[in-house]
Amino acid sequence: MTAGLHLPTVVVVTGAFLALWLVVTLVRWRRARPGFISVTDQATYETLHTASEAARHLADGFTDDGCERAAPYLKAMLATPGLAVCDASSVIVWEGEGRHHLPAVMDQAAQVLASGQPVVLGPDVVTCTSTDCSIRAAVIAPVVVDDRVIGAIAGYGPAVSAGLARAAEEVASWVATQVELADLGYERTRAMEAELRALRAQISPHFIYNSLAAIASFVRTDPARARELLLEFADFTRYALRRGGAFTTVSEELRNVERYLVLEQARFGDRLAITLKIAPEVLPVRVPYLAIQPLVENAVRHGLAPKEGPGHVTLSATDHGSEAEISVDDDGVGASPDAIRKILDGQSRSDSVGLGNVDARLRQVYGEEFGLVVDTAPGAGMRVSFRVPKYSPALEEPA
Repeated sequence: MTAGLHLPTVVVVTGAFLALWLVVTLVRWRRARPGFISVTDQATYETLHTASEAARHLADGFTDDGCERAAPYLKAMLATPGLAVCDASSVIVWEGEGRHHLPAVMDQAAQVLASGQPVVLGPDVVTCTSTDCSIRAAVIAPVVVDDRVIGAIAGYGPAVSAGLARAAEEVASWVATQVELADLGYERTRAMEAELRALRAQISPHFIYNSLAAIASFVRTDPARARELLLEFADFTRYALRRGGAFTTVSEELRNVERYLVLEQARFGDRLAITLKIAPEVLPVRVPYLAIQPLVENAVRHGLAPKEGPGHVTLSATDHGSEAEISVDDDGVGASPDAIRKILDGQSRSDSVGLGNVDARLRQVYGEEFGLVVDTAPGAGMRVSFRVPKYSPALEEPA
């Protein structure tokens, strides 16, 4: 009987705890973003998302516009009421509360900009006469790129903890990393432009002289053929010397290769045979500008020209699912593998047109695993090939 009297009480108490647990769980669930298991997971996501947004605005480097756009996200990363970003000479942006502290920022950051060491400032330095202002302290950390202080990140608030001081250093270091990445991207673009200029300068003298000589040989005997070749020559040089983006399509590259081969066949006649094996799926794939024609020119000029009797060049464009492969085969005189290796490594000044240039640009765009593959031996001809992904973020050019 005693047990029977206590049973309802136990059930009521247990039900109360269950209801409380459900309420607490529901509150936690509502606080957490849908799709996350816990509040910790949500906080991790939000931190990474904030950093990603800030990085997007710093993609062009430590510019005024980029810093202004990134400032709200940098402030969120530090979780301070106010944040200032300055370069070596002036404050770029103040974000958040206490904007009236802006005139004092450069004086307070002077030591950091000079020494490259972070500082923590208390109420004796961060003074304020406003009773409504919560800012009474600051932590200022340098942004250091290539051992040079280019600016500083300053977090302003009621007090500075050891954790905030460490966070400010980490955020400033993270900003420096984004700036370095932006600089690398800029240098890579400049290097690619320089490679293209070098390639144009390398190809033009040989090809222009030979093409004009071939055209001149038809002026009297076959004026119509001479006129046709002159138009092909004009179209080829217009494409090769164009001012434009660093990328084009396989289709455009092959059209230029055809112009080149028409001109070379006028020069070599029956000594030059051409086979094209092109998969239609590969035609719209984007590739670096002037990535294919130099390989064909290398096959003709260094493979077949020194060879006695006729020669054959096969140009293939093959579909490999997520990648496309371009290959140029010739049955010419071939070359020493060691000599080719030195050309690709930049250790030789051989006049093999474009091999080292194209290899360097492919690696710059896609990565080290996407350079040229060369199979050759003396007297055994040569096969030069490369693969490119059908899509790569590196192919996205600014509008």
